[in-house]
This record gives sequence, C-alpha cells and structure tokens, in this order.
Amino acid sequence: MQRKAYVPGAAALLAALVTGLTGCTSGGGEDGSAPDAKANGVPASAAPPGRYRTLLEPCGSVERSTLKNLLPGVLTLPQDQQQQVLGGTPAVTYDTDRRAACSWKGQAPDSSHQLRVDFERVVSYDPAVSDDNRAQEVFTRKQSATSVPVIPGPEATVSPTASASTGPGATPDLEVQAGKTGRAGGKAEESEAPEDPPSSGQPSGDASPGGSAEGAGGSPSPGGSTTGLEPRVLEGLGDAAFIDDVLDRAGSTAQRRTVSVVFRTSNVLVTVVYAEQPAPAAEVPDSKELQEKAQSVARRLAELFDE
Repeated sequence: MQRKAYVPGAAALLAALVTGLTGCTSGGGEDGSAPDAKANGVPASAAPPGRYRTLLEPCGSVERSTLKNLLPGVLTLPQDQQQQVLGGTPAVTYDTDRRAACSWKGQAPDSSHQLRVDFERVVSYDPAVSDDNRAQEVFTRKQSATSVPVIPGPEATVSPTASASTGPGATPDLEVQAGKTGRAGGKAEESEAPEDPPSSGQPSGDASPGGSAEGAGGSPSPGGSTTGLEPRVLEGLGDAAFIDDVLDRAGSTAQRRTVSVVFRTSNVLVTVVYAEQPAPAAEVPDSKELQEKAQSVARRLAELFDE
C-alpha cells in the first residue's frame, strides 16, 4: 500500500518538472518574433522587405480625360479609333508583378505626342540590404545617367552590384530617353524613346564643355528651358525624384522635346516619359508645358501607389 501511495506522487512530480521545462524552452518573446522568423525561414536580423508586392496595371493607371489632354490628336479620330488609342499599348514583360509599362501616341496635323509609363518593383536578394535601399541604388544609377546632379548620401551610393539588383531573371532597365544629351548639355539616361527616335541626338543648345544650357553667344537656345526648368531633383514626389528634359532634332527642321520624370516610392520605381514632336514648320515644343504635364501624371501615379 505504501508503494502505491509513493508511485503516483513521484509521477505527479515528474510531470510537473516536464511541464516546467517545456514552458521554458518553447515559444519566444512576447512579440513572437523568434517563432515567426524561424517559420518564415528568414533570420531575425534580415533587412525589411519593401512595401509593395505587386504593381499597378499600367494601361489603366492614367485616366482617359488626362490622356485626351496629353494627346490632343486623339480627339480628331473617330470614336472607335479613339478608344483603341486611349487603351494604350502594354509592354511585353516576363513578370507583371516585377515590371510593367504602357505607351500611348496621338497624332495631330501640327504635332505628335507620346506618353509612356513604366513601373519596376525592386527586390533585394541580399538579406543585409532592404528592398528600399536596393531600389535607391537603382534610382541613383538612373539619375547618374542623366544631367541631373546626384547628391551623395547614405542611400545614394551605388554598389558594384547595383546593375543586377533586381535579381535573377529580371528584365533589363526600361530606358527613359534616347537622347544622349540633356537640355543642360549633360548626358541623358540612355533609353528607348517612346517611338520614332531622333535622327541627330543634338541638345537644345550648343552645349559648352561644362554642360551650359546657353546657345551660341550666351543666350538661351530657341525653345530651350529657362532657369528653373533645367534637369533637376524634384521635391515632394515619392521618396526621391528627378526630372530630365532633352531637345533633339527629329528631321531637317523639326525638333522633339522629351521630358522624363522618375521617382521612387519604397521599392517601386516609376518612370513617366512625355514627348512632343511638332510639324517641321511649327515652333519648338514648350519645355514648361511638357514638364508640368509630365509631373502631373507622375504625382497622380504616386497617389495611386499610396492608396
């Protein structure tokens, strides 16, 4: 009888010890960070991912009313052709959650206008580098390819591997502008122009070795941007933004102006390219007007990504 009374007591004590040990070794902190990190296979010290996992549908990202304003030639077309042009032409990409783009073109008797929007979601494959920082590297590399000055900063340093920052299988960078010089005589980002690449690739004025925006004699070039409209960094648009402005000769007399706005919001880069090519006898495209319209599109896209 004494043995029967002893065994249950020992078993109860053993069970209490096992329960205590289990409670000490399972689970994690109150915030559950350790179990979550282990379950997801990601080290607790890994850099945070970017905000975005998908992209906007580009051909539906610009409102029809905006397109009609940007492409005045569309209004002269029959209704069925208008709808076709306003629907846009999507770019062919391998993964629309990583890269997506759309373009539109309107032809009027006195000019043609082209618009292109491009979205790129950057993913870092280095656990020590966040998606946002990798996207900033790509953004800085794009800016460095234009005449927009780059201000060095903790997130603006381009690493040797920045060109491969979007990871294996990523599509090449979608180019912003085909001109080789900016309005200020600086180098514009190598790009695939919206369509009909310029034949001469000349800047808007006779650029000096220092990249001056002035033409011969020190006066602003005809149709060239004035002070305040030069390629520059933009404030209040995404996490970082810049605008480039290139005037190229497109034929014997006509000139085409292409304005590019690029901005970063978290791990997504957005590029807006807006170009106008007048008829040969028309005036040079107005820089201020094109810049304002391109920025308007970019700001609306930034709002859509924030929704």
